[in-house]
Amino acid sequence: MTKWLDDEEMAAWRGMIEVYNDVMASIEADGIEQHHLAEGDYEVLVTLSEAPEERLRMCDLACALHLSPSGITRRLDGMVKTGLVRREPSSDDRRVMLAVLTPEGREKLVAAAPDHVESVRSQFLDHLSRTQIRNLAAAFAAVARGRERSGAAAHDAA
Repeated sequence: MTKWLDDEEMAAWRGMIEVYNDVMASIEADGIEQHHLAEGDYEVLVTLSEAPEERLRMCDLACALHLSPSGITRRLDGMVKTGLVRREPSSDDRRVMLAVLTPEGREKLVAAAPDHVESVRSQFLDHLSRTQIRNLAAAFAAVARGRERSGAAAHDAA
């Protein structure tokens, strides 16, 4: 039997969805577009910049970004053409392809990051108190832990 959402649960769920979509669209329009980057491209650059030697196996990058293998291939195709990322075979296993941040990609990230952070602040964080930010971080961490325990996160990545 379905356990329907009560009014508070519905407000929390709908609020998350609506605010997320609005904030992400505004962040992309505010800070990233002027650098000719889609939000997804920015996420690739950030993820690679934080990886050891600024490279990741394609499958690990896809998992980190919640993309399918074909989704990460499509995402990287344009970035490879513009020189922000390159693909190279792993020296450990030639069957494995790596995504590697290029110097041009790092330069683009360094240029876009201040505008991105400013947009995150103005579109999201500036509307919250420090207590609300802590509570929101704790709530999302609880959801992530619950998904890990239930195996949902692993299932989604497969």
